[in-house]
Amino acid sequence: MNKVVFVEDDPEVGRLIAAYLAKHDIDVIVEGRGDQAEAVIFREQPDLVLLDIMLPGKDGMTLCRDLRPHWDGPIVLLTALDSDMNHILSLEMGANDYLLKTTPPAVLLARLRLHLRQNLPARPAVSDDRNQALIPHKAIHFGTLSIDPVNRQVTLANENIILSTADFDLLWELATHAGQIMDRDALLRNLRGVSYDGMDRSVDVAISRLRKKLYDSATEPFRIKTVRNKGYLFAPHAWESDV
Repeated sequence: MNKVVFVEDDPEVGRLIAAYLAKHDIDVIVEGRGDQAEAVIFREQPDLVLLDIMLPGKDGMTLCRDLRPHWDGPIVLLTALDSDMNHILSLEMGANDYLLKTTPPAVLLARLRLHLRQNLPARPAVSDDRNQALIPHKAIHFGTLSIDPVNRQVTLANENIILSTADFDLLWELATHAGQIMDRDALLRNLRGVSYDGMDRSVDVAISRLRKKLYDSATEPFRIKTVRNKGYLFAPHAWESDV
């Protein structure tokens, strides 16, 4: 049974959605205040966080932004605010999806199930001695960047870069395909074992977060490049200095 923390200050909305999802094997814990939600999320360790935007204590987008550096699970905003700007801002702050409260319950359930599936750990590859020799186990280096897969450590110009598990896995996937364009479907398949559905923005959010931690430019990235309509490219020669 999946677990969801739903941060919603309207008790009736919280009760109705929790009851509907419970019928479909999703256990919902409702929290009414944004400024108390982080403690609940870290205590309960849910599979997904569902956030209203208009909340007492701390609004949902600020909560999403504050959660992202410390929590890798899917975050979905469920709101009455039908605004393109809020939709864009929520994705920039790390949300995986933005849904309106007018969304039919069956569609809401389908979207939540999609994000829950995509957050499942990738299945381990079948052991094959012929392939084992192709898997790099030693640290790899690009200029001042060093990535150690055994200790899961990253350093850039002698600075230890703190990455979450998901961010490290994404960096490793890009770096071991340095100079190659990786599209969203390939990244999702290799990292999570799921296909890109054309709407999921989690890869874009994760790339943006990774760039920030590796001092890449947000407006004109040169280390992890965006190749328009194709995907992302890890530039192997862009790490000669720390700026």
